[in-house]
Amino acid sequence: MRQRQKTMDGFTLIELMVTLAIGVVLMMVAVPSFITYKKNAELTSATNTLLAAINSARGEAMKQGVNAMVVPTDNGSAWSAGWVVFVDKNRSQSYTTTDTLVLVQPAPPSYITITGNKNAALSTPYIMFDSSGYPRSKAVSSGGATGLGNLTMTLTRNDTSGAEAIEQTRLIIIANTGRARSCKPLSSADSNCSASATSTAN
Repeated sequence: MRQRQKTMDGFTLIELMVTLAIGVVLMMVAVPSFITYKKNAELTSATNTLLAAINSARGEAMKQGVNAMVVPTDNGSAWSAGWVVFVDKNRSQSYTTTDTLVLVQPAPPSYITITGNKNAALSTPYIMFDSSGYPRSKAVSSGGATGLGNLTMTLTRNDTSGAEAIEQTRLIIIANTGRARSCKPLSSADSNCSASATSTAN
């Protein structure tokens, strides 16, 4: 009786090389997309964190009937150091221990740069809301507030350049009404996403 010859199942060398080649091509396509996704996620997270702080200041100002502010940590000059939100109980227009601290945000990652215009670009920058929730500028004399304080905060990744740098940029726009929103510059879905839109956004 003839015995059946046993066969060995498995991949041939050619099949293995083709599989590896396909895997390499897929990785070449997927890895850049994943890196871009990760960068976008990190920038979006930082933007949402600052936007939440701004909205928190506005909400506390209206709830407590006193000006509330967002300022860089230690009343400093750089948003990159982090920021604090507080209710200005003593009306000094800067954070002191007698004020009501709402939240403290540590410094964002070093690869994210945060800048602002108008009040948020002064040597001692700030964002301030009055008891009605409107953005305000500090008065010339201490103790009061005057004028509209609408402004734009810009968050961008400093580890990119060229077209990618524009892609990796977000704006937080505070309108005359006090409403704050985040957006992506040059987005076809939002033609008003620019620093000059602060006076008209609502």
